[in-house]
Amino acid sequence: MEIFPAIDLKNGSCVRLSQGDFDTAKVYETDPLLQAKKFAATGATRLHVVDLDGARRGDSRQFALIERIAKETPLKVQSGGGIRNAETIRKMLQAGVDRVVIGSLAVKNRKAVQDWLKEFGPDRIVLAFDVKSVDDQPEVLILGWQDGSSQLLWDALEAYEGTGLKHILCTDVDRDGMLTGPNADLYKSILDKFPAIKVLASGGVSSLGDLKALAEIPVEGAIVGKALYEGRLDLAEALKIQSKSDENNEPT
Repeated sequence: MEIFPAIDLKNGSCVRLSQGDFDTAKVYETDPLLQAKKFAATGATRLHVVDLDGARRGDSRQFALIERIAKETPLKVQSGGGIRNAETIRKMLQAGVDRVVIGSLAVKNRKAVQDWLKEFGPDRIVLAFDVKSVDDQPEVLILGWQDGSSQLLWDALEAYEGTGLKHILCTDVDRDGMLTGPNADLYKSILDKFPAIKVLASGGVSSLGDLKALAEIPVEGAIVGKALYEGRLDLAEALKIQSKSDENNEPT
C-alpha cells in the first residue's frame, strides 16, 4: 500500500475542506511547492494534488503550479480537478504528472473517458468517484462534490468493465476532512465486486491504525491530508507502514 500525502489547491494555497464544503476551506500552507518538497524530504514518493478551483469551475485553473511541483520535486504526482478534455490530459502528462485523475466526466461522459483510457493507457489515468451514502448506498457526486449524479457507484464501475480500467480513487465525502476513520467496508465491497480494480482510499484517515486497517484490506494506496497538516499523523511513521506493507506483498 502506498501513502499519498495530499495537497488541495485553492487560490494558490494548500487548503483542506470538511465534507467537500468550499466554505470550510482552511489554509495550511501558502507555498504548495514548499509543502511538496517537505513531503519528499520526509521520504514520500507519491503526491496527490487536487485543483479545487478547477474542480468547482470545470476547467484546469492551476496548471503552472502543478507543473512546478511535478518538475521541481522527485515525487510521482497524480493530479486532477477540472480535467475535461484529452488536450489537458496530454498537457499534464507532458508537464511531468505521473497520473491524471478524472472525476465528473467518468460519470457524465463515459465514452470520452473510455477513449482516454485507450489513448493514454490505464496506468496513466485514475477515475475518481466521490460518494455519499444515500439510503445506505454510495451515490456518486460530481462537480467538486456540489451535485448528485443519481447514480450508484456500482453502476458507474460496471460501465467500465472491459475497458481496461485499472485505478480508481474513491472518497467517502461524509468522512473527508472529518478525521473519523476511513470507510473500510466500502473499499472491501468495491474489491469484492470488482477484484481487477486497484483502489485508492480517501477520506477520514486520522491515525496509524486507520492506515494499518486499509493495508489489510488491501487497498493500493491511501490519501492522507488533514491528519498530516494538523499533526495527528506523522508522515515518517506512516511511510513505515507503507514499507512493511510492500514487504509483505513481495513475491516469495
